[in-house]
Amino acid sequence: MRLALAQINPTVGDVRGNAELISTFIDRAAKAGADLVVFPELAICGYPPRDLLLSEGFVEACAEAAERLAKKTKVSKGGRALTVVVGCPMRSRGKLGAGVTNSLLVLSGGKVSARYDKRLLPTYDVFDEDRYFRAGVSPVVIRVKGAGDRKAVRVGLSICEDLWGGEDVGFSERYRGLPDPIEELAARGIDLLVNPSASPFVLGKGMNHRKILAKHARKHGIVVASVNQVGGNDELIFDGHAAVLDAKGRVVAAGPGFEESLVVCDVAAGVATASAVVDPLVDLVAAASQEDMLFGALVLGVRDYCRKTGFSSAILGLSGGIDSALTACIAAAALGAERVVGVAMPGPYSSEHSRTDAEELARRLGMPLRMIPIGEVMDGLSAALNDSFRGASLRTLGETLPDLTEENLQSRIRGTLLMGLSNRTGSIVLTTGNKSEMAVGYCTLYGDMNGGLAVLSDVTKQQVYALSRFVNGHFNRLGFTEPPIPLGSIEKPPSAELRPNQTDQDSLPPYEVLDRIIELYVEQRRSAATIVRKTGFDAAVVKRITSLIDRSEYKRKQAATGLKVTSVAFGSGRRVPIAQRWVGPS
Repeated sequence: MRLALAQINPTVGDVRGNAELISTFIDRAAKAGADLVVFPELAICGYPPRDLLLSEGFVEACAEAAERLAKKTKVSKGGRALTVVVGCPMRSRGKLGAGVTNSLLVLSGGKVSARYDKRLLPTYDVFDEDRYFRAGVSPVVIRVKGAGDRKAVRVGLSICEDLWGGEDVGFSERYRGLPDPIEELAARGIDLLVNPSASPFVLGKGMNHRKILAKHARKHGIVVASVNQVGGNDELIFDGHAAVLDAKGRVVAAGPGFEESLVVCDVAAGVATASAVVDPLVDLVAAASQEDMLFGALVLGVRDYCRKTGFSSAILGLSGGIDSALTACIAAAALGAERVVGVAMPGPYSSEHSRTDAEELARRLGMPLRMIPIGEVMDGLSAALNDSFRGASLRTLGETLPDLTEENLQSRIRGTLLMGLSNRTGSIVLTTGNKSEMAVGYCTLYGDMNGGLAVLSDVTKQQVYALSRFVNGHFNRLGFTEPPIPLGSIEKPPSAELRPNQTDQDSLPPYEVLDRIIELYVEQRRSAATIVRKTGFDAAVVKRITSLIDRSEYKRKQAATGLKVTSVAFGSGRRVPIAQRWVGPS
């Protein structure tokens, strides 16, 4: 039996467009001689549909699209049978009661011939499936016979979490006491387990997934096939990387990352073997570096966010620093350099090398650059603000002038100019702040936080440096004509340049210290006391940084949507109150 895994890039809510995309891949699978083609979880509506599932007519429109797709499997006289497995939300039925299920529909013989309802519903991090779905209760096994085969392959159906069981992210306790969907399928004597999913990309999770797939294959002596959605939907990025593993847990077929693909593999009935149709096999999950993965994810995230929200061009401030330089590189790779406009806005404390580094970056990328000095605007706003306090004591304004107000004015002038250019050109504004800055509030509301998409908001400062060096070191393979980021942007001390001789380390500890505290406090949710014990960092420094993280929550709630690439990002997966007074052990 020939199996095809279709890792496709659906758009959430575009039921008609997704159905057309699925139809195209059904045709491709048929031309490749496939007997069974499997699409990702909820492919017809795109994942995650969230509250669209509550909209009148939405679930029905998805089911109707599936019925139309089923007609493509009607076997003509002398034709070859093709079975399609596709993810679709469905109205629940029978003893499940009223509601919606996250389902797989089996399309064959011109109709919907079988249905499987997802049994384990993740409700943690960015997932909220208990809010929308009812859990299925029964295993489903289908039989697919290839042309000329004497025996049909027994195929067990599962969806994403049914296989992972929360093990990949440390939430396996959530399902304690529930029947194991994979154990029940294996008990029915299956040859092949298919697992369509919509599992968001997280750095390092790919290899963990491969190990879990291999464990199931070896334990049950079956072939395991996993196909993941690809593409960006809001803050989430899906990496594809479909895979087929034989009964010994070896990867025998694999799809690329961050692009659509059809992975074709032959599976034998009764002997638990599989062999790739296309050689040579390269499993990029195992072969690619962390920086390779991160760059690919961010480029796809920017490209799809813009494409799916209707933007064809972007604009961003270029300070000459490393964050804006890396953001510009990612945007240029995603949209084309000619569609990305950089804006240099030198102020009273901007250094000459900041201006020249911004100009050099734009030249190397081949992107347009606008130069808008903000000195006169700054003088006018400062005078108007200070005049309004004439006669008041300096204590009202701050002990000395210029003060923090005037530092923030510079950022807000730049943010206003970028938004004005966005209004005039229809380009999306990309913010350039990284996770280290966002964590401690080293950013200005209505200033450098202005924009529609925060590209680096889940990338720490140390990762920014590593990724920038990677881009320069692999520029040709990444599509650049020369190393795009000027050496000065990488080597000079980072600075917001809002006051004379300012550097980030005037206000923050070294980034290797700061980023480690953020990792432990935000991503691992450790207390200040545990961080001090684990790292040996100064207790006062740890307490100050964790306090800054807590106090800056109000800023992050007003920030642009940020692309998620780690286990815990500032966004929908981290729900911390703004008005709260919890202080953990210190």
